[in-house]
Amino acid sequence: MSAGKLSKIENGRTLPTVQDVELILSSFGVSAEVKEQFLATARAEVTEATAWRLLRRMGPWKHQKTIKAIEANTTTLRLFQGQLIPGLLQTPEYASAVFSLPPALPEETRARTVSARLARQATLYEPDRSFHFVVCEHVLRWLVCEPAVMATQLDRLVSLSRLPNVTLGVVPLVGRMPDFPMTCFSIHDDRLVLVETFHSEVTTRDPRDIETYVDTFTRFAAAAVYDSEMCTLVESIRDDFLPQQEST
Repeated sequence: MSAGKLSKIENGRTLPTVQDVELILSSFGVSAEVKEQFLATARAEVTEATAWRLLRRMGPWKHQKTIKAIEANTTTLRLFQGQLIPGLLQTPEYASAVFSLPPALPEETRARTVSARLARQATLYEPDRSFHFVVCEHVLRWLVCEPAVMATQLDRLVSLSRLPNVTLGVVPLVGRMPDFPMTCFSIHDDRLVLVETFHSEVTTRDPRDIETYVDTFTRFAAAAVYDSEMCTLVESIRDDFLPQQEST
C-alpha cells in the first residue's frame, strides 16, 4: 500500500476496502479475534441497503439524480437485467408505466421521476464512456404496459444498440442457462455495485462482492446473443406485440 493511499485513509479522504483493513491489521500484528471485529465493521461500512420506502419518502426523482451522479463518475458500466428494461434504455412511455406499478407514484411525482430518469440517458452519447447491457429475453416479453408501448420500447433498444459505445446482449430463453436471474445489478468500473431487490437498493464496495457480480455478469454475457442475431430476436418479439395492439 502506498504512503499516499494510507494517508488518505488515515485522514478520512477515502474509504478503505475490507482488504485494506485486513492488510493494515496484519501489519500491526493484532490478534485474530480483534482483527475479525474490525473486519466485520469494515464489511458493514462498504455494504449499505436503503429501503425503497425511504427513497420514495425523500423523493424518487432525487434518487434518479443520485444515480446520474454515480454514472457520471463511471467510465465502464456493466448492467444485468432480469426484471425490466434498463433505465438508461427506457422510452418515456415505458418509464411512466414502470412508475405506475404498485405502489404507483402520484402523477406529479411520476412525471418528475420519469424526467429525471430520461435525463440520465445523455451519458450514452459521451464517447469516453462504455456501456455493456445484458438483458434476459423474458424481460422483453414482460407486458407492463400497452403492446404498442412495448413495441416502441423494443425499437428503441435496437436503435441504441447501434451507438458505438453501447453493447447490448440478450440472453435467449433457449439453451443452457449459466445461473438464475435472482436480481438485477450494475457494476460501476470495479469500485461499486448497485443491486436492486424487492425492498431495497444495496450498494457494495467490498472487492469480494464486486468480484462475485463481475463473474456473474461475465457468465450471463457469454450466454447472450449480440449484433444482428440480437436485433433479429428483439424485432421478432416486437412483431409479436403488433397484432395484440391491432386486436385491442
